[in-house]
Amino acid sequence: MYLVERIFIMQAIVETLFDTVYLFSVITIGILMIRKSKGNRQFTMFGIMAVILGSGDAFHLVPRATALCTTGLENFTVQLGLGKWITSVTMTIFYVVLYHIWRERYQIKGYKAATAAIYSLAGLRIVLCMMPQNAWLSADAPLSWGIYRNIPFALMGLIIIVLFYKSAKENNDSSFRWMWLTIVLSFAFYIPVVLLADVIPMIGMLMIPKTCAYVWTVLIGYKAMKKDLAIF
Repeated sequence: MYLVERIFIMQAIVETLFDTVYLFSVITIGILMIRKSKGNRQFTMFGIMAVILGSGDAFHLVPRATALCTTGLENFTVQLGLGKWITSVTMTIFYVVLYHIWRERYQIKGYKAATAAIYSLAGLRIVLCMMPQNAWLSADAPLSWGIYRNIPFALMGLIIIVLFYKSAKENNDSSFRWMWLTIVLSFAFYIPVVLLADVIPMIGMLMIPKTCAYVWTVLIGYKAMKKDLAIF
C-alpha cells in the first residue's frame, strides 16, 4: 500500500511539473512566432497552431494536475471529461492548421482531394465528439465511442504524415525532414491511452512522451522560422 501511494505521489509531481513547463513553453513559443513572423503566413499559422495546442491542452491538463495533487482523478470526473472534450476539438483544429502550413511551406496548388479529405475527416471527428453517447462528463464513458471519434482523427494524421514525408524528401527540406516522425510518435503514444487508460491508469503516463512529440513539432517550426527569417 505504501509503495502504491509513493508511485501516485511521484506521478503527481512529475506530471504537474512537466505539464506546467509544457503549457508555458508551447504557448510562449506560439506567441513569439506570431509576433516575429514578419508577416510570413507560414510561420504566423505555425504560431497560431502552437497557441491552439497549448490553450486546448490546458483545459485537460490543469484539471488533471489539480486532481493528482489533491483528492484524485476520480473526484474530478466532470472537469476532466469537459477538458478532454475541448481538447479533442482543438486538436482537430490543430491538424487542419498543420495541413495548411504544409500547403504554404511547399506552395502547394490544387490537391483538392486532400483538402476535401482533411476537412471532411475534421468535420466528422468534431460531430462525433459532440455526440451525447461519448458521455464525456461521466465516469463510465464508453470505450467504443473513444474509438469511433478517433478513427477520422487517425486518418487525418496519416494523410498529413504522408504529405510532409513526401514533400520534405522531394524538396530536400532539412528543417522539416522529421515533421512526419513527430506526428507518427504522437499517435503511437496516444492510441494506447485511448484503448487502455481506463483499465490501466498508469498507461496515461504515455501522454508525456506524446506531448514531447508535439513540443518537437512546435520546435521544428520555431527553428525553421529563425533560420528562414534570419531571427536571432
